[in-house]
Amino acid sequence: MSTESTTTALVTGGGGFVGRALVKRLLGMGMAVRSFARGDYPDLREMGAETARGDLADPHAVKAAAAGCDVIFHVAAKAGAWGSVESFYKPNVTGTSNVLAACREHGIRKLVYTSTPSVATGRRAIEGADESVGYAEQFDSPYGETKAIAERMVLAANGDDLATVALRPRLIWGPGDTQIFPRIVERAQRGTPIKIGTPPILIDTTYIDNCVDAHILAYQKLDIGAACAGKAYFISNGDPRDVGEIIDRMCAVAGVDAPAQRIGRGAALTAAGLIEMTWRLLRRDGEPPLTRMVVLGLSTPNYFDISAARKELGYEPKVGIEEGFERLAAWYQAQ
Repeated sequence: MSTESTTTALVTGGGGFVGRALVKRLLGMGMAVRSFARGDYPDLREMGAETARGDLADPHAVKAAAAGCDVIFHVAAKAGAWGSVESFYKPNVTGTSNVLAACREHGIRKLVYTSTPSVATGRRAIEGADESVGYAEQFDSPYGETKAIAERMVLAANGDDLATVALRPRLIWGPGDTQIFPRIVERAQRGTPIKIGTPPILIDTTYIDNCVDAHILAYQKLDIGAACAGKAYFISNGDPRDVGEIIDRMCAVAGVDAPAQRIGRGAALTAAGLIEMTWRLLRRDGEPPLTRMVVLGLSTPNYFDISAARKELGYEPKVGIEEGFERLAAWYQAQ
């Protein structure tokens, strides 16, 4: 049986926010780590990781990257609020299918999959429910829909020769954030309405170190026939806050005034729909300044019961919201 010092882990999406933090943690545990990503990340090699370049949709590239590995952390995905179904399907569904095929090809026994609560929320509010809430029936974007397909595939693949587990971290943020923090700050700087609906609108978030903790714990608990095998777990800080508070505090970290204007959910959805239509007609590149997915995300309460992760993974969010913002501010000021 391999020990951590002789274990090789493949991290898909190792150049991303979560992937990079996970690579660093695994290296610190004494594991050999290989990152698989489309881009080249010399800093990962400086950390001590091996890097492999390729596309998740290329089965040969994925199998080559997985050769000699004992566990795969499948973090890579196309996220976002805009894009064609095909642009999400290839990395999120086809890519996950290729990862599963690589596990079978090389006899890899463990797969830790980074999912999202969007597979359950879709367009609905979830207030304190656990994993028994099931999958959404309607989705607000191809992201949640394709991630739900992929998560089902991963959990269905759990069996006698491969143990799988899916983690659903909610709104990951902290030092190194390339998604939530910079997008909120950017929207505030250009005056885009980012406070929508009537407060309080409680949402869960997950500090980056807590997210990485959950991945490590899942890997350590996971094995053929383990209690967590074949299951999905909501992951968060376990401390839902009003979305307006999160926006205000992130803007304060960046020294930007958070827009005081608050607009109604219905008006915001109408405006977002018109903007999306215009974007398509003009065939504009990039994401529109406001989308229906963003409106729903900012105006729909979504927080979860993480008791199952606590009980079966031993997960406990060690870095609270207050400490997390102190760390985020220190990191931002040092940039």
